[in-house]
Amino acid sequence: MILFCGDPHGYFEHIIEAVQERRPEAVILLGDLQPKRPMEVELAPILTLTDVWFIHGNHDSDSETDHDNVFGSGLAERNLHGRVVEIAGQRIAGLGGVFRGKVWAPPAPAIFEHPDQYLAHCGKGNFWRKGLPMTHRSTIFPVVYEHLKSQRADILVTHEAGSAHPHGFAAIDELARAMGVARTFHGHHHNQFDYSADRARLGFSAFGVGFRGIVDIDGRSSNQ
Repeated sequence: MILFCGDPHGYFEHIIEAVQERRPEAVILLGDLQPKRPMEVELAPILTLTDVWFIHGNHDSDSETDHDNVFGSGLAERNLHGRVVEIAGQRIAGLGGVFRGKVWAPPAPAIFEHPDQYLAHCGKGNFWRKGLPMTHRSTIFPVVYEHLKSQRADILVTHEAGSAHPHGFAAIDELARAMGVARTFHGHHHNQFDYSADRARLGFSAFGVGFRGIVDIDGRSSNQ
């Protein structure tokens, strides 16, 4: 069993309780984690009970604390962003972060394909820790998207929604179809969505997981 967890925004007790009760093989957090302490500290009660994976959201680069407690944590290598990992018998791909107009807001063409191009443009005075400005540590760059597009997976987890959501992006659908996934799960929008009516149009099953929500692989809610 895999549980997919919507934006926790600093609160993890419901995830800990769900794991202790249901004992899933893995949990996947869908961004906007914002742990108040390093991730391995927040989730210490379940690290021996399940495999913890995540993607980051836009708010995970709001501050140095948000950034470091995720990207600098002892679980940093469990970030699925930009890769495919076999988890509990499923090949799961991750795309963390959000589209931002200063880099790429599909369907408009990308302004910068690669972080290095953005760095060359923005100037050293805007660097943060000798690299991307903090905000853009959670920006989707086309180079990551295209890398995923060339791979295959069973499930795609994203922070951004696909086109079935009123504020979603067809680019997420295109990625899912290119990868041949059967299911997608997204966070970000804080409401629970089952896009069953869009299954035929999309070519895959899509689910939006709500604010601090938890669903299983079939989109069934675990905490409501």
